[in-house]
Amino acid sequence: MKFRTVVEPPEPMRGLEVPAEVVEELGGGARPRVAITLNGHSWHSRVAIMRGRHLLGLSNANRTAAGVTVGDEVEVEVVLDTEPPALAEPADLARALDADPAARAGFDRLSHSRRRRHILAVEGAKKPETRARRIDQVLSALRAL
Repeated sequence: MKFRTVVEPPEPMRGLEVPAEVVEELGGGARPRVAITLNGHSWHSRVAIMRGRHLLGLSNANRTAAGVTVGDEVEVEVVLDTEPPALAEPADLARALDADPAARAGFDRLSHSRRRRHILAVEGAKKPETRARRIDQVLSALRAL
């Protein structure tokens, strides 16, 4: 779906306003995940609702990549994004999960956000021993599901 809008200043509750009828026609609910294309530059996001307005965030990086500035009237294309965002399992976590079928089955049943939480916990470890301990904790939690 294509629509025209104005690039708003990067202040709170600003970005690219999406007409309510476009959100409705997408059919993904009030805050659908979408793939956005602006001047040939594409990214994935979710429609936000702020003070009754449907908005797409437009970061400085995306604004620069699309070659637009605040105040520009632009044509935006949005497509419903039905695929969950890709998650890359760290190699050591993947090996541990593959070696423990019960934990792997539990991990695979988790929602995207819960899988992401476990992955970020492992990736956030600074020391190898902390990382190993967190992987053990993830496996224990998953076996209990």
